[in-house]
Amino acid sequence: MAPPRGSPGDRLIAENRRARFDYELLDTFEAGIQLTGTEVKSLREGRASLGESYAGEMGGDLWLFNVHIPEYGPANRFNHEPKRPRRLLLHRKEINRLIGAVQREGMTIVPLRLYFNARGLAKLQIALARGKKTYDKREAEKKRDWERDKARLMREKG
Repeated sequence: MAPPRGSPGDRLIAENRRARFDYELLDTFEAGIQLTGTEVKSLREGRASLGESYAGEMGGDLWLFNVHIPEYGPANRFNHEPKRPRRLLLHRKEINRLIGAVQREGMTIVPLRLYFNARGLAKLQIALARGKKTYDKREAEKKRDWERDKARLMREKG
């Protein structure tokens, strides 16, 4: 199971805030990522983007696609490809569960947060999600606006 959001000792690198708006998140997992040395150095500088990323099955394993980790400047010609597929490291039982949910129920595996844990390892929080319909998104936006207005009114009165 994934750590709660913002665990002490975690250093956030990138967050996919759009995922909570576009998807109904059902279950979260913490996965390791197979990275090269220059990718880790680039992440330590806090440079990564999860905006267009997704996870999927390839050859019986879970892979992370479309994550942009920019090249590490001092690495010169030994650099990595910025948008290469990266293997996710999970237990076999978790991998089978996620792949099964995607194939049978048409769900999506969405990356939520990329961070360094307390031990200094790069981790990715992923969620098993179902896409929201347009009317669900409008409802969520109305609820968020009402909560904001309600908080503003309470501040003004009290």
